[in-house]
Amino acid sequence: METKQAAAKKTAHPKAAEKTSGAVKKAPKRAAKKSRTQKILVIVESPAKAATIEKYLGKDYSVKASMGHLIDLPKSRIAIDVERNFEPEYITVRGRAKLLKEIQGEAKKSEEVLLASDNDREGEAIAWHLRRVISVKNQNLPIKRIAFNEITPQAIRDAVSNPSVIDEYKVNAQKARRVLDRLVGYNLSPLLWKKVKNGLSAGRVQSVALRLICEREKEVESFIPEEYWSVEADFKTAKGHFRAQLVSWRGKKPEIKSEEEVEELIAAMKDSVCVVSDIRETEKTVRPRPPFTTSQLQQTAANRLGFTSKKTMQVAQQLYEGVDIGQGRVGLISYMRTDSVRISQLALGEVRDWIGKNYPGDLPDEAVEYAVGKKAQDAHEAIRPTYVTYTPDNIKDSLTRDQIRLYTIIWERFVACQMKAAKTKTISVEITAAAKGGEGVFRVAGTRVIEKGFYQVLKLLATRDEKGSAVPQVKTGDKLSVEKFHPEQHFTQGPARYTDASIVKTLEELGIGRPSTYAPTISVLLDRYYVTRSNKQLVPTLLGRMISDMLGEYFPHVIDPAFTAAMENKLDEVEENNILWPDMIREFWEPFKERVDEVGKTLESCKGTLDEPTDYVCEKCGKPLVKKLGRYGYFLACSGFPDCKTTRSIPLAKCPRCGGDVVARKTRGRGKEFYGCANYPECDFISHYKPLVNQSCPKCGWFLVEKYDKKNGTHKVCINPGCDYLHEEEAPDITTEGAES
Repeated sequence: METKQAAAKKTAHPKAAEKTSGAVKKAPKRAAKKSRTQKILVIVESPAKAATIEKYLGKDYSVKASMGHLIDLPKSRIAIDVERNFEPEYITVRGRAKLLKEIQGEAKKSEEVLLASDNDREGEAIAWHLRRVISVKNQNLPIKRIAFNEITPQAIRDAVSNPSVIDEYKVNAQKARRVLDRLVGYNLSPLLWKKVKNGLSAGRVQSVALRLICEREKEVESFIPEEYWSVEADFKTAKGHFRAQLVSWRGKKPEIKSEEEVEELIAAMKDSVCVVSDIRETEKTVRPRPPFTTSQLQQTAANRLGFTSKKTMQVAQQLYEGVDIGQGRVGLISYMRTDSVRISQLALGEVRDWIGKNYPGDLPDEAVEYAVGKKAQDAHEAIRPTYVTYTPDNIKDSLTRDQIRLYTIIWERFVACQMKAAKTKTISVEITAAAKGGEGVFRVAGTRVIEKGFYQVLKLLATRDEKGSAVPQVKTGDKLSVEKFHPEQHFTQGPARYTDASIVKTLEELGIGRPSTYAPTISVLLDRYYVTRSNKQLVPTLLGRMISDMLGEYFPHVIDPAFTAAMENKLDEVEENNILWPDMIREFWEPFKERVDEVGKTLESCKGTLDEPTDYVCEKCGKPLVKKLGRYGYFLACSGFPDCKTTRSIPLAKCPRCGGDVVARKTRGRGKEFYGCANYPECDFISHYKPLVNQSCPKCGWFLVEKYDKKNGTHKVCINPGCDYLHEEEAPDITTEGAES
């Protein structure tokens, strides 16, 4: 029986079967003229990408990785000459001088250099800097730019055969963004250090995202839930039972606001005569969604797979740069930073061929085209598999769990977008209950798929609509009897806190940031402890709210979503050569700098206001410990600092085994937070649920923890598995696995 790797080889795209571990079939014509000793140097950004491309190009090429930016602004100072057209002062990135020297040496031995950094603003800037530093040592060496949307033998061959020049306007757009962000960050951050606390930062995009999260939190806190009730009833027929919901009472939508009201309503309908009064059938055409853009991929991966935006981009980068699937490294998806839904004609032809062979009845007569959004730069295609013949089933054994899950949703979305629409039929049944106090109408609906269309390729992306639901077997005029009423209490739901998916969606809709900035923006907010994650929701900290309020009061334009979106548009205009980048920066800088100087003189310092005195005493010097806010949250520090530098974690509860303090800790490797006894390793008690501070179980004295599930939301549970206080069937985890000394 053949292995799955063998099956993958059989189904692989014919172009992928070209010698992926050797040279491409046809090298560019100029390659035949060069000497045997010299090679063409190709410079990419990452080692993984270098390994994949080197196997495609073969022995006549040398591929080196720049590891991202080798030349950039220094971290220690602003390094922008505001008097000379905002010219940036670039230096070699610390720790990269040796690598830069190696690349210069490789270039000196080469016949030609091809700069193959990513085809976006950052990649163009990397290529521009590399050309400049290589030319210093090799003035007559030909240095050219190549770009590709996917890492496949065909794409690499086409790129190498058709080199171009560096796009200076795209470089200017990157330079403008870098200068703009540096001017904002390196002026606002010192102001925060001086007025609030050291180690803080403010950024152009991150501050707007923080404002959105803080404003949503205010809405959540101010929302007052209102009670309401719904009523369902079980109806009995000759062929079985079904449940329907009350949708009308006395000719209006039922508004039941208390238990007394619902009891009165049920009493009125208890002995009513129930008749099937209406049966309606409606057909619906469900069209497939376009292929993924970066923001859509991040949103879907968050909602379906539980991935953070950062994790989504890390895994997508691995799939793009190349994975060994048993026959050498293969780039499995196209470039993952894009705002376009455009698909190349070659990719359209390949996916239509595959659909024609596997689902011929669901192949449209013409390829399906999707409109590119007005705000899209359209620099890259949509995110898609490089070879549609590499189905998830064929290559799943060669990928990690995260890789195959992300690849699967990309593959399914792309293939589905070029298939026929699905059709569903919904049957809605209404039952009229004639009661003494009025007339009630109950409704139940069932949906079934009558034409599968693109649903046939959806597995991980499948929804309830694809699976259908049962429809009661009744006809108009049938008399039914009510077996039981089911009243249920509800409370109106307030606005939901932002998640990775929803904040990315909002930023995109507002025109703030670009595909490459969504994930880093969220990461910065978390790293600075402006925001924390709670059950996948983004919750602003006290520090985050303080910073947002301060910036909102003194720099409202800087964190205004409309203003930030307008700046993004101006950066696009720089790339299109419609405006000069120094003019754009100057228009922003002069009023901004004036405001920074004014606030620096007039704003009173609030340093130390976040510190809280405690009853804890320093075990080294005997002075009181103070609760302070650091970069990673609150901690205890000696009030005798700097003479005494004692710090420790804040106790959250008392250990039920030894009486020691239970504190927050992190696992090795992934750094996942858990809660363990401070006397470790003498005591190995830990919990994976957060203790509720100063809240003990009234039955056994152990501490209570905060638990979350979709059914009950956030609720309290006693940590003691032998105690039944607030317990459900499954007790919280108490284990010693994964503890860190």
